[in-house]
Amino acid sequence: MMIKKVPTLAYLGMLSLLMALGFWQLNRAEQKKVFFEQQKQGLASAKVLVLSDIIAEGGEALRYNKVQVLGHYDVEHQFLLDNQMHEGQVGYCVLTPFVLAGQTKAVLVNRGWIPLNKDRSVLPVLKIESAQAERVELHGRINHFPSVGIKLAGAEIPTVGWPSVLQVVDTDVLAKKLAQSLFSFQVELDSAEPNGYVRDWQTTTVMLPEQHVAYAIQWFALAATLTVLFFGYSCKKNDK
Repeated sequence: MMIKKVPTLAYLGMLSLLMALGFWQLNRAEQKKVFFEQQKQGLASAKVLVLSDIIAEGGEALRYNKVQVLGHYDVEHQFLLDNQMHEGQVGYCVLTPFVLAGQTKAVLVNRGWIPLNKDRSVLPVLKIESAQAERVELHGRINHFPSVGIKLAGAEIPTVGWPSVLQVVDTDVLAKKLAQSLFSFQVELDSAEPNGYVRDWQTTTVMLPEQHVAYAIQWFALAATLTVLFFGYSCKKNDK
């Protein structure tokens, strides 16, 4: 009796999986619609946000917002985000802590891309025209840190010394190294600002909502095909 139930159980299990995958893709499509709308608003907005430690953490709503920051660079403690590509060449993104004036937090300012030396053991010299103690005003936009496809164990651990090299940004880890509270996002330095390197900022390329819908249709089509085959098989067995 149990043997006769096996095909039905297998069918129900596969049907549930295929339907779940279809609805998951539809849900992802809705999420992407929200993301692209926020991206569009952030890029088109003329409003400039003044960064302070009362700004809510994380939040996709802040992404791509133009921002003004008052304070000073911590020139003695800078990070080099490794394995960053520009026009086919490998290099680093220079992340410099910027301590907010009169606030309790700092934000990592991405000052742009710098090429890798032929001798990897020789790190680039990072310069800032303004003295560390000076109060400066800079402009940029809020964004996530660059991501990686596969995160290796320990990739978020920065090297000893300064500038410190890392593969993946974890602001909690970096905050401990700096002994300074950090925002969970970066500020990409505006191309018109001094003290920067190559700044060819791009919007994040992600799968379009329509692509997710197409995948959902494929999963639902597979579920329908499975159903037709199952009932066709069942009818054939009953005839015999």
